[in-house]
Order: sequence, then C-alpha cells, then structure tokens
Amino acid sequence: MTFNNFALHESILKSVAEAGYNEPTPIQQAAIPVVLDGRDVFGCAQTGTGKTASFMLPLLSKLQEGRVRARMPRALVLTPTRELAQQVQEAAEKYGKNTKLGVVTLIGGESMAQQEKELKKRVDILIATPGRMLDILERGSIMLGALEFLVIDEADRLLDMGFVPDVEKIVSKTPTSRQTLLFSATVSAPIRKLAERFLKDPAEITITPKEVSAETIEQLIVETTATLKPKALRHYLALEKPTSAIIFCNRKLEVSKLCRDLKKQGFSVGELHGDLSQSQRKETLDAFKEGKISLLVASDVAARGIDVADLPMVFNLGLPLNPEEYVHRIGRTGRAGNSGKAITFVDAKEQRNLKALEKMLGKALPKQTFKVEEEKPAVKQKETKQVKDEIQEIKVVHVKERRPKGPPLPKGPVLGFGDSVPAFFLVNFSLERTG
Repeated sequence: MTFNNFALHESILKSVAEAGYNEPTPIQQAAIPVVLDGRDVFGCAQTGTGKTASFMLPLLSKLQEGRVRARMPRALVLTPTRELAQQVQEAAEKYGKNTKLGVVTLIGGESMAQQEKELKKRVDILIATPGRMLDILERGSIMLGALEFLVIDEADRLLDMGFVPDVEKIVSKTPTSRQTLLFSATVSAPIRKLAERFLKDPAEITITPKEVSAETIEQLIVETTATLKPKALRHYLALEKPTSAIIFCNRKLEVSKLCRDLKKQGFSVGELHGDLSQSQRKETLDAFKEGKISLLVASDVAARGIDVADLPMVFNLGLPLNPEEYVHRIGRTGRAGNSGKAITFVDAKEQRNLKALEKMLGKALPKQTFKVEEEKPAVKQKETKQVKDEIQEIKVVHVKERRPKGPPLPKGPVLGFGDSVPAFFLVNFSLERTG
C-alpha cells in the first residue's frame, strides 16, 4: 500500500512525496481512511508509530477541500507539552506546504502579545497547550465557534499532568458537530471515560507496543551495577560511535549530573528537562537537530516532544517504571522504516521491571554484562614483614632520640603520691626538670 491509495488531496500527496515517504505505517493505514470518512477516532498508539501524520494528513486534506472561513480556526490540536506542540506544528507545515492553510501555535514561555498578533491573520489550524489556549480564550482573543476538527493528542499525559479540567473547559466552547480524534499511548479506565465524554461512536484503533518495537529497532539490555552505569555508557558510546544519540534518565538530577560528567570526558552534549526555560529547551533541541551537539541527555517529560529524523541510537541509563514508557523512549529511533538501536543499562533492583517489560513485548531481550574487576596489588609476606620491622626500628630510634637527658628518675615513693606513681607522669616530671 502507498499513500496514493488514500483519497487525500493532491497537494497533500505532493508534500508527502517531497518528504520522501512512500508506505504508510500501520497506524496511518488504519486511521487515515476513517478520518477522511468523518468518523471520530479513539486511537491507542505510541511515539514513533507515525501517529502525528495519521491525523494531520487527513485533517489538512479535508481543510483544503472544505470552505474557508477567514480568521476563524477550523481545527484545534491540543498537546500536553510545548515540545510536542512544536513537533505537530512542524508536521503541519511540512505536509501543508503546498497549501495556503494558516497554522498558529499557542504555547507557554512565548510572548502572548505576539501570539495574539498572529491570531489576527488567517488561522486554519490552531496547535496549543491547554493552559495557554485557555488564557487566550479568557482574554477573548479567539473564538472556537467555527471549529470543525478537534484533536486531543497524548491524552494519557494530559491526564497525568492534571490538564483534563482545562481541556474540558476548552471543549465546552467548541461546536458539538465537530469531528474529534483522541490519541493515547495507554488505555486506562480514566482515559476511556474521557473518550466517552468527548467522542461520538468512535472507531477504535490500537497499535500494540510489540508491533512498534519489533523489527526496525535492535534492542540490547546491559546488566551492570548502579554505580557502573555511567562508565558502561561511556564504554558503549566508544564502542558504537553513534553520530547522534539521545540518553534518557529517570530523574532531572540524573540528567544534569550525567551531562556534566560527559562534558568532562570531552563529549559534545546538551541536556533537556522540565526545569529549563522554553528558550533554553528550544536552543538545545535546535543545536541537536543541526548537529552542533551529538548527544542529548533528556528526562521523560521532554521525551515525547523530541522529533529527530534518522536518529541512529537511544540509550536508557535505567528502565522507566512504566514498561510502555520504554517504548516511547526507544521510539525516537528506527522511525519510518529506518533501522535504529536501543541500549538499556539495568541493575539488580530493576530486574522485576525488566521481566514486566519482556512480558509486555512478548519476548526476551538480548543481554550483555558489564563489570570492572578491581585490581588489588599483591604484597609478598616477606616484604610486609620487612616493612613492619622498619617501622618498629624507626619507632625505637624515635623513642631513644626523644628520651630526655638529665639526672636519673626518682625511685620509690614521691611526696604526695603514695607508693605508686604512673610512669608517664614521671617522664613528664623529668621533662619539666631537665627542660
């Protein structure tokens, strides 16, 4: 199957061909025809499956064919993070470059005045994080009364980050006649409740993690100790020599520490986590994409917003608690049919998580062991005895040299002390007399 099999607008097909894509991924094969038919969609798919194109291509196609409403947004994509919003924007611009559709992104950390200025131009597609979208709505800078399409992306992350109340307020300002697409990496009871609330008779599409990580990504588990993980990482970096790689850590503190350590070792590296400002994060991501730095150390918060073409390798300094988060991480490589490699360092405490991951994937992952033998210098018994004798001799000589010269120490009782006097006192007494 090729993209030409879909009833996409010719301008969109042209952009897809120019981007070098030929065969649609499983999620694209399943979702694109359903979206073109006008049905709501409840999709379960991980990062790296081609999910963004699965909704953006049909959305652009329908907007291009439909009637244009000047200065009124016709489509809204809600995402949990700024990075993901920027990724969706890039996709909209790439696939819509042969159209005249206007795209505006509303995210925190950027000038609201500038964003409001952009809204005064032609806006067909709005891409936004919930907080900034709500701020803009409350200021009366935009109205959603003409909205035709609503996409709620990474619904599970929106739920985890506490954005659901904001999303509900935003959705309440949209027409009930809209077409709604909801995507989530996981399907839990709360996510199903959201789907029931926002969707009408949706088509349910699921792409399992096993399908995601099956063929294009070579996976390796390196068993080591927690303290040896940084050293093991440097070993495999030297061994694999990747042109670029992302290194995932479980905590922000680990990100900063590892970044400092790698810089000291001479690696070209940048860090990405939630504590950085928007400008810092954008600067780091741009430097990585442009090849100015070859390694990017990142936390899971930033993971889903990273979109780098042809990334050869991913490293995990440890296993995430959620096995599905592992799939999100390694999904940064081996994309769109390209090959990739993922190396994960696991210590003894993570073995239970490893078993859960392998159970989810339905297979055992290949393993290697990394350890460093500590060399202790052998000391011969004779040499040890000789050292002890020398120390004893030095002590004796030292004592002899320090022995004070003068009249002999008194024998027998000393006035005021009875018949027994401590030897150390007599030495001190003698020192005072002879000094």
